[in-house]
Amino acid sequence: MNTGHRPTALITGVAGQDGSYLAELLLERGWVLHGVAKPGGNDGTVNPHVAQHRVDISKPGVARVLIRDIEPDYVFHLAGISSVWRSWNDPVLTTQVNGLSAAALLDACFTQQEASGRRIMVVNASSAEIFAGSGVPRQNEDTPIAPTSPYGVSKALSHNMVQVYRSRGLEATNAVLFNHESPRRPETFVTRKITKAAAAISRGTLDTLELGNLASVRDWGWAPDYVEAIAAMADYGKGDDFVVATGEAHSVADFVATAFEAVGIDNWRDHVQSDSEMLRPVDSARMVGDATKARNLLGWAPTKDFDQIVKAMVEFDMTEEMAA
Repeated sequence: MNTGHRPTALITGVAGQDGSYLAELLLERGWVLHGVAKPGGNDGTVNPHVAQHRVDISKPGVARVLIRDIEPDYVFHLAGISSVWRSWNDPVLTTQVNGLSAAALLDACFTQQEASGRRIMVVNASSAEIFAGSGVPRQNEDTPIAPTSPYGVSKALSHNMVQVYRSRGLEATNAVLFNHESPRRPETFVTRKITKAAAAISRGTLDTLELGNLASVRDWGWAPDYVEAIAAMADYGKGDDFVVATGEAHSVADFVATAFEAVGIDNWRDHVQSDSEMLRPVDSARMVGDATKARNLLGWAPTKDFDQIVKAMVEFDMTEEMAA
């Protein structure tokens, strides 16, 4: 990082869970921040110190103008449709938003870097879902890319595109993020749905929680930890691929049990129904990451374990429930 120069960064998806945590972290460092939130989205959550741009970067030419005008030192591409389930309902939109926007942004950064002679560092939010069909029990950077959903394919496209532009001389990095949660997770996600329901059931404002596959196994981390990893990749300054994960496997049933235990309900099965309509067409059985490379090269390690993550989310939802 240049001394005496306040780094300028662009964060796409700045209104989302990861974008909002990353903005807070970089503002604390004194960086100049620009953000892209989807047109028509809720920008009330965006930090007022972030200069906002309401544009669709998947549209031709838009990203190039944006990068030329901002002249960023760093670009964090976190925007996207992040629901696997939703990607089955709209595979074309998912491919456009997740795949084409990454291609447009990378090309814009490469073009700007070539024209200006100033390096631009790009960190792209890749996903564990690119490994969903690999059949490998613990996934790392060398695991074969084998997506099983439109979402996974769209993320694989962005992942590969980062590698292509890296080979052309752009310092571009893939942050291969495994599942990560926080109270800022939208309620459309199963984890937040569970913690909100546990709080509501304990207060008597809800009777039952309907879920899909309780046997799905995931590697759940704490979103602020994963954002620290993304910032560490920018500091590393050299384009590479990094898996960000805890290495711990838990089922959806484990998540439910822990959430209900946090509100003092032992017999969670009395309150939960499994709904076959909520199952995805192909649900990858086991997603567990090996973040050894991130530990060794970035000095990164998670700070919250599974129980702490679930409890932090439940506590937040209990406060919300009591205020309602």
